[in-house]
Amino acid sequence: MHIVLLCGGSGKRLWPLSNELRSKLFVDILPSPAGGRESMMGRVCRQLESLHLLDSTIIISHQDQVNITTRHTQGKIPVIGEPFKRGTFTAAALATLYLQSFGLAGADDMICIVPADVFASEEFFSSFRLLPDILKQSDADIALIGTRPTHASEQYGYILPDKKEQDVYSAVTQFIEKPDASIAEALIRRGALWNSGVYAFSLAFILSHIEKSGLPVHYEQLLTLYEQLPERSFDKQVAEQTQRAVVLPYNGVWQDIGSWGALCAQLDSNVFGKGGISGQSSDSHIVNVLPYPIQIIGVPGIIAAASTDGILIANKKNSNEIKEQLGSEPLQSMYGEATWGSYRVMERALEDENTTVTTSSIILLPGKHIGLRQHRSGCKAWTILSGSGQVFINEEIMQVTAGNQFAIILKGLYSILAETRMVILEARIGGPEDEDRALFVEEDDWKVIIERAGSNKSLD
Repeated sequence: MHIVLLCGGSGKRLWPLSNELRSKLFVDILPSPAGGRESMMGRVCRQLESLHLLDSTIIISHQDQVNITTRHTQGKIPVIGEPFKRGTFTAAALATLYLQSFGLAGADDMICIVPADVFASEEFFSSFRLLPDILKQSDADIALIGTRPTHASEQYGYILPDKKEQDVYSAVTQFIEKPDASIAEALIRRGALWNSGVYAFSLAFILSHIEKSGLPVHYEQLLTLYEQLPERSFDKQVAEQTQRAVVLPYNGVWQDIGSWGALCAQLDSNVFGKGGISGQSSDSHIVNVLPYPIQIIGVPGIIAAASTDGILIANKKNSNEIKEQLGSEPLQSMYGEATWGSYRVMERALEDENTTVTTSSIILLPGKHIGLRQHRSGCKAWTILSGSGQVFINEEIMQVTAGNQFAIILKGLYSILAETRMVILEARIGGPEDEDRALFVEEDDWKVIIERAGSNKSLD
């Protein structure tokens, strides 16, 4: 069985802690059994590893999040980058074709797609092992996991099982997508389960649906068409069209941490970061990653969250409205992470309609490097605030330490290696920002980068 973690989302429901580049999956805020904090992605990978399921797992995420995904999974599993977000069906199709095209899976192999943002016990992930046998015993096309509802939620889809239970699983009679509370209550009385978003099926089965959808059945060919594809949901494209589906009920811990209320319920303290809560402020939480304290006095049931991306003060019951408040336009992220470290935008000022001045703090981890890039807009200047390493700029390698400064001009080639933890102050001046062009993959060895840069002097 091959497990495919679907890693999507716009990063708006837990704004401002999450953003377009760092969605809720990558926020180190959950208490870790080993002490300290871990992200949702790190938690899922830890659980899969403890069950010896990590070796059969791959992740599919947007290409802008490949580096941060690799960092939070410690590089232990393959990460496939989607060039565009095209829905869960298209993501599942791309992952399936990746496994097939690279000889990792055959037609009879089982694929199990799983939302990466699930919060559950290890028992939930252990139940994945039952799905291949359930598929064979039931002669079904799809096997799902449905969780026992604890209340009539409008946030989840529902699965209505046949009342005739066959040992551990039941046939599915109907899928209901996010009903209102009154319908949800009626469904629960009829034995409906929450849809956990876990689907297991054979590779041959999903290939047939890919073909029916008019898509190519080769990985590289699908990638070339990706931008033109519509968004497609696996629920509507596959699950709801399937006549033979079965569901495995699950009774343990399971939750989609998709709101501030749900996240706060998993925290071990009401104050994360600098600040304090006093007076009649029951069930209020502070999540603050800024160096400035927040104080809540006499206000119950709220979330006060602050980061470089903004500040949110909201009643927890209404905190999901932030998604509508932010709108559909992508936000400019003020914080990001990569395999090499992280960056924080300290100030972004518009000098005039053609000139933007951006000041950022960059942290480069020991032994890590930023892969070779070409500067594409305006100019930038780096000042090494602490640490030491090597900088490559336009065919020249320099040993650098705290206090060193250097400029990177338009079309200049550059890379940097940290020998110790480095903090860099970056000032960038130019027109509308354009991401610097990455010439080689980040994982290239530092010596390989220098050698390849020297043999590609004609890069433009």
